[in-house]
Amino acid sequence: MTEKETHHVCPWWEAYLFDNPLRYLIQNPKKILGAYLKEGMTVVDIGCGMGFFSINLAKIVGKTGKVISVDIQTEMIEILEKRAKKAGVGNIVQTHLSLPDNIKLDEKVDFAIANWVVHETPDITEFFKQVKAILKPESLFLVVEPNHHVSEDFVNEEIEFAQQAGFKFLGFKDAGRGSKGFLLQAV
Repeated sequence: MTEKETHHVCPWWEAYLFDNPLRYLIQNPKKILGAYLKEGMTVVDIGCGMGFFSINLAKIVGKTGKVISVDIQTEMIEILEKRAKKAGVGNIVQTHLSLPDNIKLDEKVDFAIANWVVHETPDITEFFKQVKAILKPESLFLVVEPNHHVSEDFVNEEIEFAQQAGFKFLGFKDAGRGSKGFLLQAV
């Protein structure tokens, strides 16, 4: 499978199938992210969808932190804004509409996550370069892919693309049931 063959974006309405309270049974954001985050950090959730991770990130980084929630679908951003406000973190979560091939973000961040996203990007190497450009030196980037959709071989290819873009591979990490996670560091 090549980079170009992987580009497919799920329709926004499909997010309701997996972005609901039952998801906590298979992916616990505090457990997955807690070791990497602290209050006051600026973090980016790339491919934020309807905000499952963004809202939980905001609760971890607190009032002095910031979560930049990036997605290419206006509908996802609009739903996230409503959910963040309802969860009391609307002032911490900042939404950002990007393009499929350009994150369009200049701000430097302390941590990034891309949950079930990288396989959907049209140019994976370019995607990793763009993420590296927004991370502060030594910052971490957690990539999570769904087991049912992304093969072990393709995850290994993603790691190679990340290393070509200047990331250091730190190892595989727990990303919840049904997911493969790996941690990268900007060097």
